[in-house]
Amino acid sequence: MIKTISYMYKNANDLTKFIEDQALYEYPNIFIQLFANSADKEVVGAIQKCLRAELPLAHILGCTATAAIQNGRTVQEQISINFTVFERTELHSSLFLFNDYDVNEMGKKLAEMLTSFDTRALILFSTNHCEELSAVLNRFYHENPDVIVAGGVAVGDQICPEGFVFYGDKQSNHGIVAVSLNNPDLQMETFVNFKLQEIGKSFTITKASGNIIYAVDKKKPLQIIQRYLGKAFIEDIETLKEEFLFMLDTKGNKKGMRISKILESGAIEMNHPLAEGDKLVFAYADLPAIVDKSVREMKALRKRNVEAIFTYNCFSRRRILHGFADEELRILHLHAPTNGFFANGEIAYADGGPELIGQSFTYLALAENKVHRNRKNIAMDYAISDSLKTVAALTHLMKASQDDIKDLNAHLRISEQYYRSLFDNNADIVYSTDLSGNFTSVNPSFEKMFGYKEEELLGKSALKYISRDDIPRVRLHFFRAIKGKEQYYNIEINSKSGEKNLFHIKNIPITINGECVGIYGIGRNITEQKKIEDRIVQLAYFDQDTGLPNRIKFTEKLNETLQRAKKKKRHIAVLAIDLDRFKMINDSLGHDAGDEILKEISERIQDAIPSGAYLGRFSGDKFNLFLSKNVNMEEIIKVAKMILRKVTAPIHFSEKEFYITASIGISLFPNDGKDEITLLKNADIAMNRSKYPGGNRITLYSKKMNEEAFKRLELESYLRKALQKHEFFLCYQPLIDLKTGKLYGSEALIRWNHPVLGLVPPGDFIPLAEETGLIEEIGSWVLKTACKQNKQWQNLGMEGLTVSVNVSANQFQQTKFVKEVKRALADAHLEPKYLTLELTESTMLRNIDHSIEVMKSLQKLGVRVSIDDFGTGYSSLSYLKDLPINTLKIDRSFINNLSLETTDIAIVKAIITMGYGLAVKVVAEGVETEEQIKLLKDLNCHYAQGFYLHQPLTAVDFEKMLLAKSIS
Repeated sequence: MIKTISYMYKNANDLTKFIEDQALYEYPNIFIQLFANSADKEVVGAIQKCLRAELPLAHILGCTATAAIQNGRTVQEQISINFTVFERTELHSSLFLFNDYDVNEMGKKLAEMLTSFDTRALILFSTNHCEELSAVLNRFYHENPDVIVAGGVAVGDQICPEGFVFYGDKQSNHGIVAVSLNNPDLQMETFVNFKLQEIGKSFTITKASGNIIYAVDKKKPLQIIQRYLGKAFIEDIETLKEEFLFMLDTKGNKKGMRISKILESGAIEMNHPLAEGDKLVFAYADLPAIVDKSVREMKALRKRNVEAIFTYNCFSRRRILHGFADEELRILHLHAPTNGFFANGEIAYADGGPELIGQSFTYLALAENKVHRNRKNIAMDYAISDSLKTVAALTHLMKASQDDIKDLNAHLRISEQYYRSLFDNNADIVYSTDLSGNFTSVNPSFEKMFGYKEEELLGKSALKYISRDDIPRVRLHFFRAIKGKEQYYNIEINSKSGEKNLFHIKNIPITINGECVGIYGIGRNITEQKKIEDRIVQLAYFDQDTGLPNRIKFTEKLNETLQRAKKKKRHIAVLAIDLDRFKMINDSLGHDAGDEILKEISERIQDAIPSGAYLGRFSGDKFNLFLSKNVNMEEIIKVAKMILRKVTAPIHFSEKEFYITASIGISLFPNDGKDEITLLKNADIAMNRSKYPGGNRITLYSKKMNEEAFKRLELESYLRKALQKHEFFLCYQPLIDLKTGKLYGSEALIRWNHPVLGLVPPGDFIPLAEETGLIEEIGSWVLKTACKQNKQWQNLGMEGLTVSVNVSANQFQQTKFVKEVKRALADAHLEPKYLTLELTESTMLRNIDHSIEVMKSLQKLGVRVSIDDFGTGYSSLSYLKDLPINTLKIDRSFINNLSLETTDIAIVKAIITMGYGLAVKVVAEGVETEEQIKLLKDLNCHYAQGFYLHQPLTAVDFEKMLLAKSIS
């Protein structure tokens, strides 16, 4: 939280006592602001030494001022000291002398010495060196565009016009003191109220050097000022120069500035450099706008979190607005302690960065505490005085009269220069011809564009400069324009150097007294626009990786072709082409490499298709093709086989060889659909059928496929609701220790009992759940349910009972999987060693490094890991030694035909031997005969499961079996 304590200086003893009473020496981050009249600088020096002695860690900054602002009140002819204590904001401060640096270096030093990554604001006070200060602020903004800057310029006197700044126990009339507020969570609000309105005519500076104007409209500046502002202004310039400002216009950039002094020669010195050719306009405060903006800001401030307010204002503004400036300060102080001073120029922070201005009301509101304190609505108790209303009305009258004169002059200039503006100032080419089509004038843009001078063209036919093929078309537009109709057309025109550009031409008849006497031509170069339009079309309708038409373009083209085919009663074949298991390429090589390979595949497909075929890329690794010529079954199959042959050729990438296959589905118009949507859908259905046996196949669409697709959609719909409707249940297949013949655990197997479909085989819904992503939620349910059930059986007396749960690839690859296992064990109060997670080889191979990390985490937790269906996936020996596993499960395909007469016994023996070598247990699944049991025992297999031993049981039946065995 920020706390501000204000003090009006009396003497050194009283100041010391104040510091002790407030216990200020206890705070490490204190910002002290010290404001005094320039005549008090010796007294200020003593105060600085006292503060430095009492509070050596405090940051002491200040300057000479017309008046100070203390607790929302204006204080003159007294020395004001404000102590601001920050709880969480770190302060950095320093003194910078203009003699030590050039202005760019000083701005950079400010940034280097006082700011860091967590700096939010910079408060600075400068001596009256406005040109240098503006440059310093610009450089600082370049280095730190996100740091808010606030502060002001010291007020001087006749002895020292520059004023003084104070830092620690030092004083300077040629420098800057600054403090940075460093706290990433510091809350800030800035506000500036500065609005000038221009009054009267503008003047041109005809002679100037630096800050001094020697001539305005070739007259002495003193003459201009006396004529427009009167002799009284000159006599009382020290008082009035702050109220009557000038607006400086440098090439369209406007800036408020004021007179510093009138020289004896009649020249005037300004507070900002200017140059010959700049414009000056008298300016005065826009009183109604200033009052309205402040009133709205005070209302808005009530809703903000504010703990301290620093305000740096202009004293002349206080004179102009009478009591309104005092009312602003009073309202601010009701929101938070408000302190500052009346400056000789204020620093306002706008969108363009920090800027030095005058006649402004600025403040910086701060808060460390994020808790907003509700404040009641505080109204501004101020009514604009009659004299202020009179001044506002007079300035408004002068402004309105000036605007009327400007409008009148503008109309005169437009009427006088319309013709020349049309020609000379138009960025487009503009020309005119007579009724014979001969040039009568061309504008500078025409000359620049085509490289011809006007004198080369006048009197010559415009048709001479266009292509012979375009002459009939242009002549037709020309004669239509002569008849009074505007004409528009595009045409390519060569320049003198031979460069060709595309122009959009507009022909307008030149009519005088109701009779056409010639033609205006206006032309716009649309070459780049046409390229952009072509690029937009490319982006909208074509795939960026392969350059092939995308789904939108392909569908439009197919629709157009179908319309023609319907009229001419022709056939069309639509082919859906999908690369098999291309995700493995992306996963192993990365998407950039995948994109490069896709480009090569698309080129191969294009090489394989005949002319007249239309190929598009729909998404990822999916392409679509339609044939509209020679559409017969022999030709279609020939093209499809050629595509497969081209795709399956080896791909060489990064010095490696890859093999890719594709699945193709075919639908025919009109047999398999009458519109593009149906044909594409049915080709897709056929393509999916090609994938079922492993891909690399061609399948023709049949209605039976559509029926199966509908059944699959229906099954998916049921599956999405099965979990919430409690249609799933678990069966448990006993696991037997072959050495002892005793039951040591079970494998949890999910079953789905649908009220309409009945018992749905796992082989029907598990692949669908994996494809739709539902497997994660279902797998989580199986894990939790199996753990709770196993713990329940342990509580019945089977303490050592284990449970095995199958984990899908999608579920295993989730980053939250290990946490999910922990939660399931914790919810069931089951010890981790009684849970075995079964993973297939393909699951682990998706990301082998990640898989190993996850398995290590599981084993560290105490959970056992088993490889399921071992021997049916990829060659496992290369990585098996690195896998942190506990169990290998021999796939049932090796157990089904297990006998002494088959080669399967050699494979099973090898797996068991390898298990012993790796110190992992081996489980044989799918045991269905006594002979298989005997052979497995002879081979020293550890465990077995299968229908011969026991079929899967419901939880109730499994529990009965457990109880029966415990009784027996």
